[in-house]
Amino acid sequence: MKKSIYRTLCALIISVVTVATSMAQEPYYTRTFDFQWRTPQVYVEDNPLAPPIITLGEANRIVISFDQLTEDVTYLRYRILHCDADWTPSQLSELEFLDSSNYNDVTDYAYSYNTFAHYVNYRVALPNDQVQFTKSGNYVVQFYPENTNDIVAQACFSVTERKVNVAAHATSRTDMGYNDQYQQVDIAVAHPYYNIQSPFNDLKVVVTQNGRHDNAVTVTRPMRIMNSEIIYEHNRDLIFPAGNEYRRFEMVSVSYPGMNIAGLEYYEPYYHASLNIDYPRDNKNYLFDQTQHGRYVIRESNAEDSSLEADYIAVHFTLATDKIMGGNVYIDGELTNHIYDENSIMQYNEEMQQYERVLLLKQGSYNYMYAFVPDGSRQATLAPTEGNHYETVNQYIVKVYHRPPGARYDRLIGTTICYSGK
Repeated sequence: MKKSIYRTLCALIISVVTVATSMAQEPYYTRTFDFQWRTPQVYVEDNPLAPPIITLGEANRIVISFDQLTEDVTYLRYRILHCDADWTPSQLSELEFLDSSNYNDVTDYAYSYNTFAHYVNYRVALPNDQVQFTKSGNYVVQFYPENTNDIVAQACFSVTERKVNVAAHATSRTDMGYNDQYQQVDIAVAHPYYNIQSPFNDLKVVVTQNGRHDNAVTVTRPMRIMNSEIIYEHNRDLIFPAGNEYRRFEMVSVSYPGMNIAGLEYYEPYYHASLNIDYPRDNKNYLFDQTQHGRYVIRESNAEDSSLEADYIAVHFTLATDKIMGGNVYIDGELTNHIYDENSIMQYNEEMQQYERVLLLKQGSYNYMYAFVPDGSRQATLAPTEGNHYETVNQYIVKVYHRPPGARYDRLIGTTICYSGK
């Protein structure tokens, strides 16, 4: 590809508009808020592909990591918010959910080396000597420079208890048909040693598919109750479009193109990786592929510490198809934080008859999909871009929240993970 074309497409990278940091009515998501702040990761220590959930009082920690494209460090502080099941602030004061101060410095940071793009990597592990959680539920950590209140990054994770046993099963035998385009999740919550006085009023069960926000489902009324077991089944709200396996690419070296990369060239100031041209899969047969359920892993093949030695590469995405009317196409996955906005939207090239987007990404192994969001909707569909196949292996995360009368927050009393197609 000609250098001028690379520069034109690269301009898409820096056309990001800073997002407002205070949206009181909007739920919190893991994200950064400015172009120079990149690659937010939230994971369980020693298990980077696990959902960001730890257990209250046990020896497990959440690790939060992100970069700043800069030559010099910015001294950051962080504060913690407690949230209800819908990821909006709970009524608890910080004295009620923390056994510590809520304003702490980020002391773990380091400079990149052997990279074309210079950056500082910041890292926080929770709980730690300064921060201890006393309540279960959803948490948000917000990072800001010490001399301002402007949020530059935020990270979301959950702290659960083991008060109930949660079992879940995902099947293609749904109330809308058998072995078609959908998957249905059935859930059983056993609480032999935990008192739930009114399951119909006091419980919220939240189910997410592959970490997506847009199609998360909250159910409050069980199908039936058997002794100390609460059953959620034959619930049409728990029927999900099956989607397709995530697409993948790998860029772990600048010496050679990795998996699904057609070309790799350097044009100052970044390397550019052009992915193989993608095509819609809605009319293609299902093909199994072992994926990371939308997540990514940072890795540089020759690095001792990939968090500091992995470079930033301008990745060119292309979806060759007629323009899909009535909405927009977005790149979905953890690489865009599953958020459909100006950072993830694809532009249609009328001359080439294809959707295009350039994302500045750190070296590693990535999953992605193309999601179509109809005009006026906040929920994506994969039908016109990826198709829906009942065989797809999806990861469903189930969280059970309890809020008895008089309580002021949603207590997370149990979680589980199930997979479809297995």
